[in-house]
Amino acid sequence: FVAGAQRFDAVAFGLSPAEAGAMDPQQRLLLELGYAALHGSSQRRVTLMGGGSGVLLGIERPDWALAQPPSARASVYAVTGDNVSAAAGRVSYALGLQGPCSSVDTACASALAAVHGGAHAVRGGESGAVVALAVSLKLAPYGTLGAASAGMLSVDGRCKTLDARANGYARSESVGALVLCEGQGVTLELRGSAVRQDGRSASLTAPNGSAQRSLLLAVLKHAAVRAVEV
Repeated sequence: FVAGAQRFDAVAFGLSPAEAGAMDPQQRLLLELGYAALHGSSQRRVTLMGGGSGVLLGIERPDWALAQPPSARASVYAVTGDNVSAAAGRVSYALGLQGPCSSVDTACASALAAVHGGAHAVRGGESGAVVALAVSLKLAPYGTLGAASAGMLSVDGRCKTLDARANGYARSESVGALVLCEGQGVTLELRGSAVRQDGRSASLTAPNGSAQRSLLLAVLKHAAVRAVEV
């Protein structure tokens, strides 16, 4: 679990206590981590304001509304407080960013899809810099209970991706932010990326081995890297 998710410096982002209280904690974390990432890349609010930097966000349907009493919906801030599109827009609004801005939900791949979209926006000249973010807080038990009932979860609580011992996945919380840009003392190189879909398989949630093989071949080709080099 993410520690201290309930803590938030609303004043730093010009938010009233009423609006901050109606906001999904995921949105609060995105504001803090998004600004921290941009600050860490030597960018400042005064120079970001009105610029073309973008925001690409990976986020699932929030649990916040499910965890609130019905009376909470009476707040004028409730509509934007747990809206996934507003989550990305809030970061752009708070920092005055006028570049591309969108929220994507591809379940477990949401963060990777956000990085992929951000990289293409930078490489294509749509934006000089993009902050790619992702967040997931488990504030209600229903998703976990449903996944457990469907036999999707690892009985020992461990993910073993691409391993013969794999027996399901583990649900957890996380938040992260990465600034993508070109020609500014880059320390991390993204050689290539690709996003594909499984199409038809045994069921809606079952993987398709041949489709995933095609994805890996596509990203290796995009990166101009041979599989043996990885």
